[in-house]
Amino acid sequence: MEEIIGMLNGIVWSNALIILCLGTGFYFSCRTRFLQIRHVKEMFRLLFDGKSSESGVSSFQALSMSLAGRVGTGNIAGVATAIAFGGPGALFWMWMVAFFGASTAFVEATLAQIYKEKHLGEFRGGPAFYIERGLGVKWFGVLFAVVSIVSAGVLLPGVQANSVADGIQNAFEIDTWKSGVVVALIFGAIVFGGVKRIAKFTEFVVPIMAIAYIVIVLVIIAIDIDKLPGVIALVFKSAFNMEAGFGAVFGLAIQWGVKRGIYSNEAGQGTAPHIAAAANVSHPTKQGLVQSFSVYIDTLLVCSATGFMLLITGKYNVLNPVLGPDGATNYLYQGAQNVSAGPGFTQTAMDSVLPGFGSYFVAIALFFFAFTTLLAYYYIAETNISYLTRNFKSPIFSHLLKVFMMVVIMYGSINQAKLAWNIGDLGVGLMAWFNIIAILLLQKPALLALKDYEKQRKAGIDPVFHPEDIGVSNAHIWNTINKKKEE
Repeated sequence: MEEIIGMLNGIVWSNALIILCLGTGFYFSCRTRFLQIRHVKEMFRLLFDGKSSESGVSSFQALSMSLAGRVGTGNIAGVATAIAFGGPGALFWMWMVAFFGASTAFVEATLAQIYKEKHLGEFRGGPAFYIERGLGVKWFGVLFAVVSIVSAGVLLPGVQANSVADGIQNAFEIDTWKSGVVVALIFGAIVFGGVKRIAKFTEFVVPIMAIAYIVIVLVIIAIDIDKLPGVIALVFKSAFNMEAGFGAVFGLAIQWGVKRGIYSNEAGQGTAPHIAAAANVSHPTKQGLVQSFSVYIDTLLVCSATGFMLLITGKYNVLNPVLGPDGATNYLYQGAQNVSAGPGFTQTAMDSVLPGFGSYFVAIALFFFAFTTLLAYYYIAETNISYLTRNFKSPIFSHLLKVFMMVVIMYGSINQAKLAWNIGDLGVGLMAWFNIIAILLLQKPALLALKDYEKQRKAGIDPVFHPEDIGVSNAHIWNTINKKKEE
């Protein structure tokens, strides 16, 4: 099984996908005139703009749900594995994916808003919807929906469940299968309450958990703040093969930085647009800008905090791709004895500064980070089921998904960490391939929406979207939305 997954990952995560991800981000940055810099103030203003309705959630709730998907084990365990296999330079390439990916996130989220639909009384949207309505290629939309259901409902949840169980076992010595059962039961209790319950839960939990984690990590960094300039220099030197000690993993730094960057912030992956479509806003660009900002929160804040803490404390390992005598594991750097790549690095780093506290705190943080990500995965899978079954009024398929994901969570908790991550990477890579190709083909409506938004803002108007006025077709839901507001 592990060999088959590894072989498929080698095909999906070839250099072509890495170039495609970085190249697409750079391209959209140029096309949008680097909106990720120009509109930072507007992004922040829009975080609290708009209110929820019977059909949709507020911008902040959509942001929280999106961050629930973005801020997960990738911010704790993912950063650790990126450094373990790619060295400190991998952190720089995660930053690059975030900076350029912010423009990619804008395009995909804006398209999701433009082509969203209403199903069973709720706004639904995402790549499958904009592929069918925007590109007019239904089979491509169906293919993406199937891949998304398999990825979000089967492949990706195992990584989150595995990291939670691993972290809890390290801290509290509780068997992984017991953690899996508890997580699955709590998961079921929330998802059976529908999207509004998911939105309310994430709106409350995500800001608290993210702020608490960042504050604790900043305290640890502040204790050895004199080491920070040297750590930053090490990251840049390693990223450009100017650090002799990590020269053997220079190419891997780019590969793992991009891979873990996409896994963490999800820019271009095609997951976040599903949640962006649920927002109740007057103009698609509003949610597009909010989603861009969420990439910054995820990678430039949370991932950077984890990376700096690991490097400052020195509690990490960097594997040498060249094995030692008799095939033994060889290290370019070993600062964490008998600790495997993953949450163990972060727990060891915290414990080295705050003895007796770090392991417990990381285990708790991992639980909330991963659990909210599982909720986001469920919503993504359910949205694609909604796309495939929108002519049916019965919720039976959604109920089956809930039960199936509970089983996946329990299985993932007892799986081997390496296999769980490989399976997760395969899911991310497949979705990224399909989605990036789609948004490159269907970029014009998003760029027109941005231009229209900027024009209305310049005129001092709270922007309202009228698709026909800018030459965008098949966005029928907006006629209903605007008519309802007029009434």
